[in-house]
Amino acid sequence: MNTAEYKEHFSKNFTLAYPVVLSQLGHIMVSVFDSLMVGQIGTLPLAAASLGNSIFTITLVFGLGVSYSITPLIAAAEGRRNYTRISLLLLNGLISNVILGVLLFIAGYFFSPYITLLDQPPKVVELAIPYLNILFLSMVPLMVFQAFRQFAEGLSLTKQAMYISVVANSLNIVLNYILIFGKFGFEPMGLVGAGWATLISRIVMAIMMASYVLFAKRFEILRRFLKLRHLSVLHMYHIFKLGLPISGQMIFEMGAFSFSAVMIGWMGAKELAAHQIAINVASVTYMMASGIAAAATIRVGNQKGLGNFRAMRVAGNSSFAMGILFMIGSGLLMVFGNKLIPMLYIDDPEVIQIASTLLIIAALFQISDGVQVVGLGALRGLEDVRIPGLISLIAYWVVGLPVGYLLCFKAGLGVSGVWTGLLVGLSVAAILLFLRFRDLSSRYKKIAL
Repeated sequence: MNTAEYKEHFSKNFTLAYPVVLSQLGHIMVSVFDSLMVGQIGTLPLAAASLGNSIFTITLVFGLGVSYSITPLIAAAEGRRNYTRISLLLLNGLISNVILGVLLFIAGYFFSPYITLLDQPPKVVELAIPYLNILFLSMVPLMVFQAFRQFAEGLSLTKQAMYISVVANSLNIVLNYILIFGKFGFEPMGLVGAGWATLISRIVMAIMMASYVLFAKRFEILRRFLKLRHLSVLHMYHIFKLGLPISGQMIFEMGAFSFSAVMIGWMGAKELAAHQIAINVASVTYMMASGIAAAATIRVGNQKGLGNFRAMRVAGNSSFAMGILFMIGSGLLMVFGNKLIPMLYIDDPEVIQIASTLLIIAALFQISDGVQVVGLGALRGLEDVRIPGLISLIAYWVVGLPVGYLLCFKAGLGVSGVWTGLLVGLSVAAILLFLRFRDLSSRYKKIAL
């Protein structure tokens, strides 16, 4: 493969990726600023934020997984210039997301009282439940936003979601300041204030993204089937058929991190607060790498739709290279900032010391995290979702979590043992997902020869 060909793909991937990276960064910065500000009011609220976010993540990734299925379906249809299918996917994707968002809110709201069964510190649970319920409610506007966002990204339009995320998340920061600390005449609401700020900012995101798609002239031809009579069980079936395995894969991965938080909670509030700091930082780099993965989904899916399997393989490989380079830089920042970063969150010396150690482990798994998330994106572009789900199940629940449990509670390594298990799980996932893409893309490439 010649260098010029790869340079062309690097350029196209970057053009698609950087708005998604910035958009994803804006999305995760909601959690970062929640944690930064909540940490200023004490260790217990920060631990409660860790517990609440760990549980909410399961709901979040389930919804996101279904919405992610819209992008490769639209990218493939756009590659074939099938505008009727794109229009029907927009309608049915939106309705599917709304229904799912409402169901997830209802399920989450009725589940939240039962987190007392997870054997967490009682004061932490007491603070976490009302915060968690507000986050569950925010799933409804978030799923509306995701439907329109994934539609636009399937058409290679990634900048609009970036701009909207920047505006909405800037609003979230301001609202956090006002509601958590009680400014401008408001009563201090603490952790619950962070929840209301998140909900309001997600409503704004949904309204802005919906307005763009529903009123922009460029989408006029694609809005022609936006009528309830064009709801199609077949199109919804395709969305859920592709989306549910994506959700399953994401739950296997994120669920492992969430259960890690539960195990860490068995040790105490300080360990849980330190985990929240480290996972918060690692989530920033993960979400940014997922922007590269989104570009891989679009590029691979589009080239597959065009039948250009050689370019499809190069698009995927160049995305892997971009992900590795980005995560190397992220890992170095964690190594050099491992003492300073926790101090931005909290002033508890014991929490800071634990978190600084966890950031070193996080730095070590950056490359694996980047490769596995880009691998998932590239395979999504090939509409290959079942085997990646199985890989995630094995990597995190058969390998990673048991290793973490043994190192933590049997070998006496504590929180570091749990995080070392996560490092092992991510590395297994990265290797298997890369090999899966290499194998599948080779088969397509042979078809073209």
